[in-house]
Amino acid sequence: MPFLLSLVPILLILILMVGFRWGAARAGAVGYLSAFLIAFFAFGAGPKLMAYTHARAFFLSLDVLLIIWAAFLLYLVADEAGAIRMIGQALPHLTTDKGMQALLIGWVFATFLQGVGGFGVPVAVVAPILVGLGFTPLAAVIIPSLGHGWAVTFGSLGSSFQALLSSTGQPESLLAPPSAFFLGISALVAGLMVSHAADGWPTVRRLLVPVLLLGFVMGLTQYIVATVGLWNLAAFAAGVAGLAVAFPIARRYRLMSSLGSTENNTKLDLRQLLIALSGYIVLIVVIMIIQFTPPLQDLLGRVVLQLEFPEVSTSLGYITPAGASRKIVLLRHTGTVLVYVSFMAYLLYRAAKLYKPGAEGRILNGTVRRVMSSSVSIISMVSMAVIMENSGMTDTLARGLAEGVGRLFPVVSPWIGALGAFMTGSNTNSNVVFGALQLRTAELLRYSVAIILAAQTAGAALASVIAPTKVVVGASTAGMAGREGEVMRKLFGYTALLVLLISLLAIVGVNL
Repeated sequence: MPFLLSLVPILLILILMVGFRWGAARAGAVGYLSAFLIAFFAFGAGPKLMAYTHARAFFLSLDVLLIIWAAFLLYLVADEAGAIRMIGQALPHLTTDKGMQALLIGWVFATFLQGVGGFGVPVAVVAPILVGLGFTPLAAVIIPSLGHGWAVTFGSLGSSFQALLSSTGQPESLLAPPSAFFLGISALVAGLMVSHAADGWPTVRRLLVPVLLLGFVMGLTQYIVATVGLWNLAAFAAGVAGLAVAFPIARRYRLMSSLGSTENNTKLDLRQLLIALSGYIVLIVVIMIIQFTPPLQDLLGRVVLQLEFPEVSTSLGYITPAGASRKIVLLRHTGTVLVYVSFMAYLLYRAAKLYKPGAEGRILNGTVRRVMSSSVSIISMVSMAVIMENSGMTDTLARGLAEGVGRLFPVVSPWIGALGAFMTGSNTNSNVVFGALQLRTAELLRYSVAIILAAQTAGAALASVIAPTKVVVGASTAGMAGREGEVMRKLFGYTALLVLLISLLAIVGVNL
């Protein structure tokens, strides 16, 4: 009975979102309320425990939301200036080969967009470009969906990875290497799938070398950047590296096709492209300066938000040890740094006269409008997850999983992450809901915590592309409104293979 009761909040979210198509915010609120009532009445979580639990949840939510809000602010600063459109328009100039266009725009450029934006931006931006180049609407949605999934964990300036760190309390130095490795391998497979979705197996064979080269460069770049401590830049850096390598490769595939010849198009304006990229150049420069200037780090590190919590226990005897909340170094937090960068990028684009009247209002209103729903869902799901953890519900679920699945848990782990992403529409939410559960189960079974949590976030990242909310956004921008089921059916096979790949990597990882 305790196991079934502990499962209720998660089942409610799944049923409401998948069965009744509720949004993550509404379903998360119901999940939170059910967890609160079950913890209070069935697990003996008293008022004192609940008070401290909500204080912990506030700090965990703030840690993640700072990045989410600021990352989308930077994206809109660039988008309102037309920078995203300029970059997207420049890419078709490089090649007329259909397969290479799919790789360049639907994989590499989509990865870049995921690195800086997220929130469904890669598909929303790329799908119309591909339709304009002659791809079918279905292919135009499938290609960027597959192309950006591998970059989700370290994308949006690392918000999903931050959620994993916050919800599990594990250090980035432990989790970043296996997470980046699993996702780097996935990048290679995703590239092959993009070329297959573009034009079938002949294109896969013809473009095998470019796919392997681009996948190796992007995967390795993400791994290196993530493991040296710059995980918030890892997916963004991978996208930049991919674009840099793709330029010369694409030139070699300037084949005439039904899409027409770029020779007849207007000449690529390198100056405009450089201006468009300037905001992201500032991002790299600012983060590198802060990272490698100890005096500046010390100066920005003087304002710290942190609370000490006492030991609390339920009436049934489950104890949450005393300890501090996650430290938020406010002035050099990733989210705060992104606000600095957003302001600098805004000044650059304004100096270049790229903004139309009223741009500032549209940027701020757009940021609030687009992230408000995500923020509400994250707050409710973080609160639900912390209640479940502090009341012993997570431990009960972990023990049930350990007994029921046993030594096969590494196979199951990425599918749990995938389920969380599918039902909540977010890698971030999946890490919040299931991170602590995966951690506790790994500890009980004496498996590597790093490998299991890497499998959690990798499975969630790759499966997040088939979440109904993301599919609806992508389908609407490609003129496929009402045909979302067709998109999901096509994506499901590809996604299942990618998650299965993570299962195999997890098995190998825990047995090394």
